[in-house]
Amino acid sequence: MLVFYVSLLTYSLYVLIKYRNGLYMLQQNSYNVSNRYIKWIGKSIKKVFVSFDFLYVLVIPFYFILDINFFCLINMIFFLVLFYLEGSKIKKMQVKKPFVVTSRIKRLILTILVIYLFLSLVICFNYNQNDILFYYLIYLCLSYMSYFVVFIANIINKPIEKCVYYYYKNMALKKLNDKSNLIKIGITGSYGKTSSKNILNEILNAKYNSFATPKSFNTPYGLMNAINNYLDKFEEVFIAEIAEMGACKLGDIKELCDFIKPSYGIVTKIGEAHLETFKTLENTTMEKMKLIESLPKDGIGILNADDERQVSYHIKNNCKIIWLGIDNKDKADVFAKNIKIDNLKMCFDVEFKNVESYHFETSILGRANIYNILSAIALGKALGVAICDMQRVVKYLKPTEHRLSIRKLGDITIIDDAFNSNPDGSKMALEVLDLMNGVKIIVTPGMIELGSKQYELNYLFGKYISEVCDYVILVGKAQTKPIYVGLIDNNYLKNKIYVINDVKESFEIINKIDGKNKFVLLENDLPDIFNEK
Repeated sequence: MLVFYVSLLTYSLYVLIKYRNGLYMLQQNSYNVSNRYIKWIGKSIKKVFVSFDFLYVLVIPFYFILDINFFCLINMIFFLVLFYLEGSKIKKMQVKKPFVVTSRIKRLILTILVIYLFLSLVICFNYNQNDILFYYLIYLCLSYMSYFVVFIANIINKPIEKCVYYYYKNMALKKLNDKSNLIKIGITGSYGKTSSKNILNEILNAKYNSFATPKSFNTPYGLMNAINNYLDKFEEVFIAEIAEMGACKLGDIKELCDFIKPSYGIVTKIGEAHLETFKTLENTTMEKMKLIESLPKDGIGILNADDERQVSYHIKNNCKIIWLGIDNKDKADVFAKNIKIDNLKMCFDVEFKNVESYHFETSILGRANIYNILSAIALGKALGVAICDMQRVVKYLKPTEHRLSIRKLGDITIIDDAFNSNPDGSKMALEVLDLMNGVKIIVTPGMIELGSKQYELNYLFGKYISEVCDYVILVGKAQTKPIYVGLIDNNYLKNKIYVINDVKESFEIINKIDGKNKFVLLENDLPDIFNEK
C-alpha cells in the first residue's frame, strides 16, 4: 500500500500540469459565463479528448508479469514521462494572455484537491492489493477528464463565489458612497472603449485628479477591483469602462450602471462585434444604450451622430445629449472637419455648433480615433476643461497599446492593431495602412464572436484586404478560410498569400519579402482559446 501511494507522488506532478490547462481555459472563458467554457470544449475536441493518458495501455501488460512493487515502480516512471511530455507541450504553446493564479483559481484548486482527497480516502479504507490496476485506472480517468472535473469544481464553488462577489461589491459601494462629490463617467460601445477612456482620462487630468479603470477592468469583478484597490481619496473623477466582458447577456450593462451610478456616459460606435453574445444588432444597440438611459436627469450623454443605430434609437431618458460626428454635421453638436492624415500625424478642426472652431493635431492615427478624441473634447468642455489645455493634451497623446500604435523594427514599420478586431475597426486599420508609402503587409487571424455573420464578414474583410495589401499572412488555416476565399474571389494572387499556424512565423516571411520600406499591419491577436495548433 505504501509503495502505491509513493508512486502517486509522480502522478500528482502530472496532474498539476493537466489541471493547470483546464483552469487556464476556464479563466480564458470567463469561468463559463454564458457557457463559454462548455462551448470551447465543444469546439476543441482534439485538445480535450486526445491525451497522453492513452499511453497507459503500454503499462497494463506489466501488471500481469511483474509483482506489485515493480508494477508500482513502472507507474512511477510512466507518470514522470507524462509529466515531461505535458510540460514540453506547454513550453511550445504560444501564450498571449498568461495564466494568473488568482484567489478564485486557488479556491478551485482547493476544491479539486478535496475531490482527490475523498477518492484517496475511499481507496485507503477499501484497499485491496489485487485491485491496484483498477485504482490506477480510476486516477488516470480523473486526469483524462480534467477539463470536466474543473467544470464540476466551478459549479461546486458557485455559492462561495457569490458570497465573495457580494463581499467585494459592498466594499466598493461603501467606498463610492463615501466619495459623494466624485464625478462618475461610464463608457461603453462595440469599439473604441479603451482608447476613448484613455484619451478622456488624459484630457480631464488637465483640470481634475482623474482616474480611469486600468487596462480592461470592465467586468463586475474588474470594476470592484479597480474601486477597492486603485481609487484613492484624492480622485475627483472616476471613468469606468463598461464593456462586453461584463455584458454577456441583456441587462448586464444596466446592472453595472446601477452599481457605478454614472452621471455622464459615452457610447462609442455600435457594430457587429460580439453578435455571438447578443444575436442581433438591435439587441446590441438596446444593451449599449442602457448606459445613457441609466443617467440622471441632469446627466450628460455623448453619442455618435454618424452611427445610424444610435441616431434612430429612441432614448428613454430626458438627460442632455451631445452629438458628435464627422459626416452628419446637421445632427452633430461637435464635429471634426478639414481632416488631414499623413504617415506621422492627423490634423483636424473641431467645431462646436454655432461657435468658433479650434485646430487640433495628434500623433495617433485613424478615423476611429477622431471619434474617440471628439467624445473626450465634448465631455471635457462640458466639465470645464479649457480648449487650449485640450489642444495641448491631444497633441501629445500616445496610442493605446495594440490599437493602431506604431513602432519601428529596422526598415519595417509595425502598425499594431492586435488588441482585437471588428468589421468597422479592421476597415479603418486598412485605411491607415493604405496611406503608407511602401510595401503593405497584413498579418491577421481574422475576426471572431460575430455569430452567424462571422463567415460573411471575414469574407468581406478578405475583399477589403485585396484592395490595399501587397502581401497577406493569415494565421490559422481553418479560421481564416473565409478571408482566403474573399481574396481569391477578388482576383488576388495566390503567391502573395501565406497561411501559417503561429504568428511567430510571420516575421520570417516578412523578412524575405522584397522592399526596403515595409509597413506591417497586425490586425487582431486571438486569445489562446482559438489556437489551432
